[in-house]
Amino acid sequence: MIEKLKSLLQRVEADYADIRYETKDTGILQFSNEELTAVTSSRTDGYVIRILKDGGFAAAAFTAWEDAEDAINSALQSAAVMGEYRTSPVVLAEAEIVKDRYRPVLIEDPRQVSLEEKIALMKKYVSIPLQQKEIINVDLTYADVIRERYFVNSEGSEIFEELVTTVLSGDIKSKRGNVIQNVRISAGGSDGFQQIRDQEANFEKRTGIAIDLLSAEPVKGGKYNCILNHLMTGVFTHEAFGHFSEADLIESLPAMREKMEIGNKLGSDLVNIIDDATQQGLLGYYKYDDEGVPVRKVELMKNGVLTGRLHSRRTAADFAEPVSGHNIAEDFRYAPIIRMGTIYIDKGTDSFEVLLQKLGNGIYLCDPKGGQTAGDSFTFGAQYGYEVKDGKLGKMLRDINVSGNLYETLQNITAIGDDLKFTKRGGCGKGQTNIRSCFGGPQIIVNNLVIGGN
Repeated sequence: MIEKLKSLLQRVEADYADIRYETKDTGILQFSNEELTAVTSSRTDGYVIRILKDGGFAAAAFTAWEDAEDAINSALQSAAVMGEYRTSPVVLAEAEIVKDRYRPVLIEDPRQVSLEEKIALMKKYVSIPLQQKEIINVDLTYADVIRERYFVNSEGSEIFEELVTTVLSGDIKSKRGNVIQNVRISAGGSDGFQQIRDQEANFEKRTGIAIDLLSAEPVKGGKYNCILNHLMTGVFTHEAFGHFSEADLIESLPAMREKMEIGNKLGSDLVNIIDDATQQGLLGYYKYDDEGVPVRKVELMKNGVLTGRLHSRRTAADFAEPVSGHNIAEDFRYAPIIRMGTIYIDKGTDSFEVLLQKLGNGIYLCDPKGGQTAGDSFTFGAQYGYEVKDGKLGKMLRDINVSGNLYETLQNITAIGDDLKFTKRGGCGKGQTNIRSCFGGPQIIVNNLVIGGN
């Protein structure tokens, strides 16, 4: 396939061109309670060609090889229009020329696990919550997605990379009288099916939380000092901060670009934020992005000071900053856009017991539940929480919404825990869906969070 793609690019007269071909194999199983409701598998493939000519940069997607000439002409015409109407020509930052074939190390390849075994495992998991009379519904989905990507550019890069994703995600719903509650459950990763195995204790724990929520008290609105658990820290880092680290989201916003200038002090001295998609096994792991650039660990914030940004080759040239390998496409239907890989606040030195003592009185917030951002303001839900009094966990709380301002919140981080945990179910909907977008962090104390109940 590499030679085939190279032969196509040789016919393109442009300042730069690249082409990506990929196949995508998807298998999905769905359960509603103990009923298997869906078994699907699909295989799709296609191409994306990108062309830079006379200052214009454009892409065209196609699925049949015989349509390649039409796609080239379409991209050339679009690039000509873009070049004519842009106030400044598109320039691509220099990037390493790479020739590589890479398959991830899989502990247990999901393609080698039979459909019958996958179904039996899911049925076993579903049965655990349903043993409790107050559990009224369990929805569970298993998916494995295998992408094989071939990339060639006119500069000489030739890359094959395989991405293997396994994800288990579900919802456990409980009811007592007129009170209905639910919690989410997930497992998964990028290094094999073993990430889906041995989840019995996880299901038992989440079932217990769903039942306990029926007796929990709705939170009383107000301002609180709070501990955010690992995934609450992660979703704040991803949604409230991370998107502003993606250069394409701020490049045309002068005020935000000024606010997010490298060297600006945005957070407390304790805060170090990193995007590191090079960590094997985590959901966000990959080796090359979809324009053939090796991904690297990026220090986004050091001691509260902005130190880095996520880039494509185009935005790296525009900002005069290094490429980072974060230009990612959902699949063959799309040209890539800048995406986070694995973003997190780095761990500190405090145990959870020390965090509780430092908090004294407040709320312990656990597990994200929806949310949205508007500029530098954010609102997230928490699946549940606990009152904290005199450094000890108290009664369970529910119906929790958290809101605040990004910069105030970064400044109000007063303590950081000593362990890291990452989401087992990826996902980000910026423009395209990225199932491998991963986030996490340690548990942290944030002062003066606005808490509202439903």
